[in-house]
Amino acid sequence: MELNADLKKPARQFLPETFKITDWEAVEPYFKNLLGRNISSKLELEKWLKDMSELEAVLSEDFSWRQIRMTCDTENKALEEAFTFFVMEIQPKIRPYADQLNRKLMNSPFTQDLDKEKYFTYLRNVKKSIDLFREENIPLLSELSVLGQQYGIISGKMTVTVNGNEYTLQQAGKFLEHPDRKLREDVYMKMQGRWLQDNGTLNKLYSLLIEKRHQVALNAGFKNYRDYKFAELGRFDYTKEDCFDFHNSVREYVLPLANLMNEKKAKKLGFAKLRPWDAEAEPADVKPLHPFKTGEELLEKTILSLKALNPFFAECLKTMKKMGRLDLESRKGKAPGGYNCPLAETGAPFIFMNAAEKMSDVTTMFHEGGHAIHSFLTHALELNGFKEYPMEIAEVASMSMELFTMDEWDVFFENKNDLQRAKEHQLERVITLFPWIAVIDKFQHWVYENPAHTVEERAENWLKILHPFTSSAIDFTGLEEYRKFGWQKQLHLFEDPFYYIEYGIAQLGALGLWMQYKQNKKRALDNYINALSLGGTCTLPELYKAAGLEFNFSGPYIKKLMDFVKSEIEKL
Repeated sequence: MELNADLKKPARQFLPETFKITDWEAVEPYFKNLLGRNISSKLELEKWLKDMSELEAVLSEDFSWRQIRMTCDTENKALEEAFTFFVMEIQPKIRPYADQLNRKLMNSPFTQDLDKEKYFTYLRNVKKSIDLFREENIPLLSELSVLGQQYGIISGKMTVTVNGNEYTLQQAGKFLEHPDRKLREDVYMKMQGRWLQDNGTLNKLYSLLIEKRHQVALNAGFKNYRDYKFAELGRFDYTKEDCFDFHNSVREYVLPLANLMNEKKAKKLGFAKLRPWDAEAEPADVKPLHPFKTGEELLEKTILSLKALNPFFAECLKTMKKMGRLDLESRKGKAPGGYNCPLAETGAPFIFMNAAEKMSDVTTMFHEGGHAIHSFLTHALELNGFKEYPMEIAEVASMSMELFTMDEWDVFFENKNDLQRAKEHQLERVITLFPWIAVIDKFQHWVYENPAHTVEERAENWLKILHPFTSSAIDFTGLEEYRKFGWQKQLHLFEDPFYYIEYGIAQLGALGLWMQYKQNKKRALDNYINALSLGGTCTLPELYKAAGLEFNFSGPYIKKLMDFVKSEIEKL
């Protein structure tokens, strides 16, 4: 397969090159054209699909830029208004047309003549969209889009003062690696206290989101929002019961390994037990890992690491740099977290993150870089809908890149001991993330199975779910009030409900690919590229098979992978 990171935006065939989305009146004629067009052959149907795909890509990219700009500067009201305008004035008018176009496609006699293998997943998703569409949900879905973004606006304003200087919470996190335990504790308490200040506001926001999401589900004929969301996310290949089994398997096979790691860390630090502000610390005579100073340095070192792995991967990030598709450093007024946002028409995505000179930022950069490479690999696919791949394979793209690149991290760490510590940090993170994934997913099942719960019941059940997955090697005494609202730090709960179990499923896939990589580097990278290049044109099990993986998250399989990770940690 020939790989090329020098993307070219395809020439528009349906819309004018100068077309801009200013208002609905500018957009509607193109929907009317598609809806009213006579289709009298398979050839005409395929042309119609390409024109519809072009319109979808232009609209998607415009919307994505509005969201990107708003998250980069949450204090700019004009950017917030531009995003809200699209969500409230454009999207609600698109949805009925999109439904009519879906029905036109499914009712066309020439649809049955389309290549069944090529179009299977695409048409399955179209049918799913028709089944879920309800006119009365249009205003609710628009309102939910706007409400979800309020989380970033609220949390983007959060800062704390340390040693007389103001820091965002992401920036303040670097003090949790400091050898001075008292300083770590002080900063930890300040950060928790800052979250607590907005606890009431975030609880009200989440309650409102739950209420409106539940109504969406009822309108669509579902018992609860969980069941609706499983259908909307296209979870054709696993069930809620599989998720429950995953939770139990993580508790049985992963938590003991996480406990072992935390006990080892406590012993290294000279403590009987860790306190939560010790989790990222090193002994007093060991300096915290300091892999970079600026966002620019982070990017350049990431490119060097990727070049050593596969030159194409590095070229993808170089293209993004040239196109201005990165915003990496943390600052006040910027939304929290990190993401890779695909840009459907031009192809090169946008990476957003909050780097604060920490080791975890390196991991985030490679994670989002993996997503970005996925976007490059699917750019040439014929239809926009072919690029809508399942999140479970999207996260394999990102999490595998974290593991593949570990041997190339010497550009960040000249000292071999530091490089070893960085690898240990990464593998510990892989293990300790699993229980948190299980907790967040299990919590969401409870939340939407019990949508009328009170704020007090929410806190009580959060703790009930959290405790069995909490490491016995960490002492949380006296922190109960903060613990009650720990879920508020997970932005997915507000912005992307139920999008979290994917990280667990995909981490298993990433570990499977890393096992391949340790045995045969070229074969593993070929499998990775081949699977990602398929986009969403295959089912999830088929995509995993293309990567040389089992689509499996049973207990025995999880145990096998945990044994592998444990053996790799012991080698370090």
